[in-house]
Amino acid sequence: MLRTIYSLALLACLCLVVPDARGGNPDRQGEAGAYELLMNPYARSAGLHTMTTSSVSGVEAFRLNPAGVARIQKAQFVASHAIYLEGTGVNMNAFGFATRIGKGAFGFSLMSLDFGDIPITTTDQPEGTGATFSPSFFNIGLGYAHIFENKVSVGVTFRGISERISNLTASTFAVDAGVQYVTGENDNFKFGISLRNVGGRMQFKGEGLSFQTDIPFGSVGYGLAVDNRAAGYELQSVLNLGGSYDFLIGQKNRLTIVGNFTSNAFSRDQIGGGLELALTNVLMLRGGYKYEIGQTSANEDEAPLYSGPSGGVSLEVPLNKEKADSGRFGIDYAYRATRIFGGTHNISVKLDL
Repeated sequence: MLRTIYSLALLACLCLVVPDARGGNPDRQGEAGAYELLMNPYARSAGLHTMTTSSVSGVEAFRLNPAGVARIQKAQFVASHAIYLEGTGVNMNAFGFATRIGKGAFGFSLMSLDFGDIPITTTDQPEGTGATFSPSFFNIGLGYAHIFENKVSVGVTFRGISERISNLTASTFAVDAGVQYVTGENDNFKFGISLRNVGGRMQFKGEGLSFQTDIPFGSVGYGLAVDNRAAGYELQSVLNLGGSYDFLIGQKNRLTIVGNFTSNAFSRDQIGGGLELALTNVLMLRGGYKYEIGQTSANEDEAPLYSGPSGGVSLEVPLNKEKADSGRFGIDYAYRATRIFGGTHNISVKLDL
């Protein structure tokens, strides 16, 4: 119990000393960058609108609460693909691996955005030059989580972030930290808290900021290359608080209630909840709803991108029916409705060993 209190107190202190994590400030909306850090490519947690702070486990925990990375049996692989805002041509791709090490687990996750081929236009050729370019948005996280007596787990992830086009680049590092606490006769009740995307500022640099100009000197002008200085921007710091409770139905069925509060440093806070029904540990159905606090119908232009509802399904089977510890293979799908475009679709493949 003391370890639980110490862990929660440590993370609470971390939240207090980070000024950007105070959240719930719509006046600062649009001032931060690296929005891809808030995107979730993994289907299982996306089906509950990324509100499983208390119960997320394995590789998907790298995207929400690194404390959950340690809650795997031996090792886990997850690969995921997502169509972000169907109709925009933007896709998310992710891959992660986690393995047990004693009472903890170590792993990594990769996530990238695919924008497709974008035509290059200029002031002289506004219809396009015939050439194309494709931005490269990429981040990689390395993390470790440790479980104390199977009741409380603490995790941390160090993440490198890169945004690049052919003649401009920006990069920095960030840290995620989280705690999960499990209690109850059958570990029914779970509580989690995580602080994400705390790191340095990003600023674009490169040849793309240079331009030619004439510097007058008396009656003579000199042609020089001048560099513009791009404004720096902060990361999307976010604080998550969540809880869940499992209702066991018979020996193999489960109904889970999930609730979550998200405090954003550069936009309005969000609150939501959801349900997950697991049938014989093979078929899982889930759905959730997230609401942005303070949002009114009077300001449609500032309305959140996601309209609220989400849903998903998972199919998971053992690798060997004769051996309970042989591992499991699963396929997950999720859909999140959006105010514009055609929503976001996620599909993931998971292998537990």
